[in-house]
Amino acid sequence: MQYPTLADCIGSTPLIRLQRLGRETGNTLLVKLEGNNPAGSVKDRPAFAMIEQAELAGHIRPGDTLIEATSGNTGIALAMAAAIKGYRMILIMPDSSTAERKAAMTAYGAELLLTETMESARDLALAMEAKGRGRVLNQFANPDNPNAHYCSTGPEIWQQTGGEITHFISAMGTTGTIMGVSRFLKEQNPGVQIVGLQPEEGAAIPGIRRWPEAYLPEIFEASRVDRVVDMGQQEAEDCMRRLAREEGIFCGVSSGGAVAAMLRVAREVQNATLVAIICDRGDRYLSSGVFDEASA
Repeated sequence: MQYPTLADCIGSTPLIRLQRLGRETGNTLLVKLEGNNPAGSVKDRPAFAMIEQAELAGHIRPGDTLIEATSGNTGIALAMAAAIKGYRMILIMPDSSTAERKAAMTAYGAELLLTETMESARDLALAMEAKGRGRVLNQFANPDNPNAHYCSTGPEIWQQTGGEITHFISAMGTTGTIMGVSRFLKEQNPGVQIVGLQPEEGAAIPGIRRWPEAYLPEIFEASRVDRVVDMGQQEAEDCMRRLAREEGIFCGVSSGGAVAAMLRVAREVQNATLVAIICDRGDRYLSSGVFDEASA
């Protein structure tokens, strides 16, 4: 009998219907539970794909050192993938990231370097590569990031909705998820509306960014997003807590923001099937206090 490996468990995540939130709109509101991936987030898909494709191209081989700048989920996923495949992993991330994220990376055996900002983390990763200290996979410019979603996440959503999806809503960080899914869904039905989520000015929502022009991910194509929603931190956190308490869905702040954006859109349309990405699980945010009763 052929038994699966851990890598075989990446993807094929559930798509479920919300039972209470948005029920008054009369539309079908669905969420894709990416926290069910082995390392707990949607980033498992591109993390493994970027390493695998770099191997196939002959750019890396087991035993090499990989370097990546991350705000959290990609780093955890890459640490897992590196452990599976036998690479040394150096991750560079802002010191403001939660303790759970840092601990998860080191648990997989990754070496962790801390910087002040995500931009400085990206700069340091490239500087280390230039000095020959390892290979940067560069999720922000690597086409294997969106391709992973074009080949898996997008087809899964299309199949799971029976082609009935009308709106796809996703947070935008590296933008790999929304780029890959948009490309696939638009090929099936150009009428599917792609809604991207970015934080309002001043909002600090883990996993999504308003990038300065100089740091805009190279994989991002604005034409693939039909609408961009500016999301406030309070609205995202409130929806995250409601998902846990009213739907039993324990997720992070960016996922709360994605569902909050879906609820906005759902109030504007009729006879629609909307899908939002629940990109990770809430347990990696507990130390930040966002689930404390006092913050509700």
